[in-house]
Amino acid sequence: MTGMSKREKDKKDFALDDDDHYVSLCQKGNTNAFQILVERHQKKMLNIAYRITGDYEEACETVQEAFLSAFKAIKKFRGEAAFSTWLTGITLNHARNRLKKIKSISHYEGISIDDPVETETGQVLFDHPSQEESTLEQLEKKELQAKVQECIGTLDDEFREVLVLRDIQEFSYDEIHDILNIPEGTIKSRLFRAREAMKNCLRHVLGVI
Repeated sequence: MTGMSKREKDKKDFALDDDDHYVSLCQKGNTNAFQILVERHQKKMLNIAYRITGDYEEACETVQEAFLSAFKAIKKFRGEAAFSTWLTGITLNHARNRLKKIKSISHYEGISIDDPVETETGQVLFDHPSQEESTLEQLEKKELQAKVQECIGTLDDEFREVLVLRDIQEFSYDEIHDILNIPEGTIKSRLFRAREAMKNCLRHVLGVI
């Protein structure tokens, strides 16, 4: 894996192998096994869906639809890519469809990007009071997260997707290739342009960088 230590790679490989075990059980009709897969991956899928759509409630519905699609198609899963990679592709497809619907009504309704906050673990949650942070610190962090998401929302879809997958979710180039089915050179080109656009946007909204 690009940028991973051997220890991190071994840990990830173990998790993937463990996923395969539950996928196998699910393919044999064990619905409890699929619930375990849902619990393992729902936070990451929610984060991806939120970053793509920019709306927390839409992201929640997107993930529900994605898991339903994955459950219906689980017997067709052949393990040619990791389960998480396969699931991400399904989630991304549903997020794209949701985004089209959002854009079609965006002329009439505003899109909220202030409700959810991404934690250090990549989990999207509502902002709750923290004993370790003052109210001012929480507000500042929430405002920054909102501005970052605002800039992500300005990117063209193809650039937004590679930025979310690479820089936020930290998928490798090989994994992104499996998800988007585009060459590594195209991934890197889109990522470069996405990063430049993000820098320019954040410079504008924050007055820094």
